[in-house]
Amino acid sequence: MTEESEWVAPEGSWASSAARRRNMQAIRSRDTKPEKLIRRLVHAKGLRYRVAARPVPNLRRTADMVFRPAKVAVFVDGCYWHGCPEHYVPPKTNSGYWSEKVLRNVARDRDTDQRLADEGWLVLRFWEHEPSDVCASRIADVVLERRAR
Repeated sequence: MTEESEWVAPEGSWASSAARRRNMQAIRSRDTKPEKLIRRLVHAKGLRYRVAARPVPNLRRTADMVFRPAKVAVFVDGCYWHGCPEHYVPPKTNSGYWSEKVLRNVARDRDTDQRLADEGWLVLRFWEHEPSDVCASRIADVVLERRAR
């Protein structure tokens, strides 16, 4: 690998440096620590679910947890990627691109919520910084309530 000062981004890449590119490639899109902790707590409550599944087959969006019979889709959103009002900090490098990306993510999230609601699904969204035990309890309460109907 060449020195950092000689680094050239691959065609189509928005990475501002080799280090930034490595960092961005290491970010997980599923099985994040908050997701895994919430899943473990929900599983301990006796609930079973699909992981990283499409709630609706013809909608190309995956939820972090899917409870098909209860029609509940759970998303654990990362503060940076989904524009958390408390924790999102615009990037200093390549800010135009990344800020637009986050805005597109937020718009897609709202679109997903609406499309799933139109299909009779309940969407639960949690921020990665929310206490996992509180999230797991809310999920269990909602799923059990919907199953009882």
